[in-house]
Amino acid sequence: MQSPCNTGASDWLSATAAEAGFARLDCEIFPEFGPGTVWLVGAGPGAPGLLSLLGYHALQHCDVIVYDALVNSDILRWARRGAAVEFAGKRGGKPSPDQRDISFRLIDLAREGNRVLRLKGGDPFIFGRGGEEAGQLAKAGISFRIVPGITAGIGGLAYAGIPATHRDINHSVLFLTGHDATGAMPANVNWKAVARASPVIVMYMAMKHLLQIAHELLANGRDAREQVLIISNATLPSQEVHETDLASVEHYLRTHAPATPALVVVGNLSPWRAILDWYGTSLRENKIG
Repeated sequence: MQSPCNTGASDWLSATAAEAGFARLDCEIFPEFGPGTVWLVGAGPGAPGLLSLLGYHALQHCDVIVYDALVNSDILRWARRGAAVEFAGKRGGKPSPDQRDISFRLIDLAREGNRVLRLKGGDPFIFGRGGEEAGQLAKAGISFRIVPGITAGIGGLAYAGIPATHRDINHSVLFLTGHDATGAMPANVNWKAVARASPVIVMYMAMKHLLQIAHELLANGRDAREQVLIISNATLPSQEVHETDLASVEHYLRTHAPATPALVVVGNLSPWRAILDWYGTSLRENKIG
């Protein structure tokens, strides 16, 4: 029996219309994921349902998946049967594969003729080392594709009821990493400029140095009463949002233990969070998102 996806071009619309739900995607012409190539795909901030269609397509056609620590393992259930799966996660303060070794592993797998899916939490190019890996692939002459993902600084805030931008509050947002390649406090950050640059600052991987960061922001002019929100396990059923202010960060961290991974948001957004806090208990029962 002929599949509706094998019909002529003139029958394509009627073939897709005959299908329902996700089955309609089977007839779409997705980009080819060819042997010897690498796709760097953003898996999103955590909830499996936030994966893109191109990301799902890559899962269905890859030979090998090399995935990060922040990728929700539930996403791997959607991989093509028979695909090999390799963990290559990096977590601050814990034994982790060397970034150089990860990059060369991708090259070796591609040179063996595999269709390699490099699955990364969030977005590959937002504090995800995707630029480093793509750079090594380019130097090695390996064809690659970048599939953007929803970064935690956008998706995580949305699930916490926090508008990253709002025309009544702020017209800009600043993304900042909380540590450098060595795990130390970023040495090249102009804290005076950061403190004045935007009404809202979103910080990735900042928990380890949050006390020092808060001190730098206060020393450079941020209001001591300004709100600090810590979003733990963003977009997952275990998501928690902790609230304090810049002056109280030290006391708060002594009396609370926010789980990691976590985002830190600085900015007076509390009025909107109270109104837009939509991700309640009943919605969390669905692990897809």
